[in-house]
Amino acid sequence: MFLELKKQQPDIKGLGMGGAKMAHAGIDIRYDSTNIAVIGVVEVIKHYAEIRRALTLMQELVATERPDLLVCVDYKEFNFKLARYAKQQGIKVLFYVSPQVWAWRPGRVVSYGKVIDMMAVIFPFETAYYDAEKVPVRYVGHPSVDKVHARYSKDEDLSRFGLDKSKPIVGLLPGSRANEIKRLLPVMLAAAEKVQAKLSQCQFVLPQADSIGDALLDDCLRQSPLSVTVIKSQPYDVIQCCDAVMTTSGTATLEIALLTVPMVIAYKLSPLTYWLGKWLVKTPFIGLPNIVLGKSIIKELIQQDATAENLSEEITRILTDQAYADDMRQNLSQVKRQLGQGGGSKNMAQLALEMLST
Repeated sequence: MFLELKKQQPDIKGLGMGGAKMAHAGIDIRYDSTNIAVIGVVEVIKHYAEIRRALTLMQELVATERPDLLVCVDYKEFNFKLARYAKQQGIKVLFYVSPQVWAWRPGRVVSYGKVIDMMAVIFPFETAYYDAEKVPVRYVGHPSVDKVHARYSKDEDLSRFGLDKSKPIVGLLPGSRANEIKRLLPVMLAAAEKVQAKLSQCQFVLPQADSIGDALLDDCLRQSPLSVTVIKSQPYDVIQCCDAVMTTSGTATLEIALLTVPMVIAYKLSPLTYWLGKWLVKTPFIGLPNIVLGKSIIKELIQQDATAENLSEEITRILTDQAYADDMRQNLSQVKRQLGQGGGSKNMAQLALEMLST
C-alpha cells in the first residue's frame, strides 16, 4: 500500500511499527513487530509484557508525531486499543482487515465503529455487517489476488527444483510461525511417510517461510527418514508444482486456492486456546476457501483430528481419485472468481488519499 501511496504522492512520509518488508517500502520503523507476532491465548499471555510495551510506544508516537492518518493493519486487539487512543487524540483512523465478525462476536462492529473513521475489508461479504450498523466501510479486495503469482512456468519450476513431473508431488506448508512448525510439521512428516508407503514414487517439497529459520526446520526434518526438498522464498512457484498440499489454516489456504491446487487443512492450537475458540467461534469452517464459498470443499482436520493417518488418507485420495481432485479444483476456481480482479494495494492507497484530503 505505501509504495502505491508514494507513486501517487511522492512527498508522503510513513512511520510506525512493522517488519523488514515495511522498512523496505520506505516506512520509518520505530518498533520491530517481529517480537510480538504470536497467535493464541497462551502465546499472547507469554508475550504480554512486550506487547504492552509496544502499545505504549506506539501511543506515545501518535501523541508526539500527530500523523494525519493512522492506518491500522490487522492485529485486531492491539490495533483496536491503538485506534481508540488515536481517536481520542483527534487522529483519523483507517482500519485495514476487519476482525472476523462473521465468525464470532459480531457486536464488535459497533465497538470498532466508535474508534475508526473507515473499515477496509478484504472479503466482499464483510461489507454487509458494517452497512447494517452504518459504520463506514469499503471493500478494497484481497491482497493475495495480486500477490499470488508464480514467477516461472510450471515446467520451468519443475526443472529448477529438480522435480520429476511424471511422479506425484506433495507440498508441506506447516505455517510461518515457530509454534505452528513445532505442532504441525512432525505430524505432516509422519503423514508424508504413510503416503510414500502407499505411493512410493511421491516427492515432497516444503516452501520455507521467510519468518522461519533454518535451525527450526532442520531440527524437525532430521527426525524424519523422509527426503524433503526445502525451497526458500518461492512459495507460489513451489505450490504450483504440487499435485496436493498439506497446509495449516490461515492465508496460505487462500493462496493455494488461487493457484487451484487441491489441499487438506490441518490445525492445532494449545488446548486452552482451542477450548476458548470452540466456545466463541460460530462459523462452521476455519478454512478460508470453505468460508468464501459457504460450503465444505476442503477437508479440515482440527486438533485431535489432525493426525498423520487422517492427513495421509486425504492426500492419498487426492492423488489417486481423479474425479475427486478435479471437483476440488473446480470449487477452488469458484473461490478465485469470488475474490475478483485484485488491485487491493491501489484501492487502499486511493482510500487513504481520500481520507487525507478531507
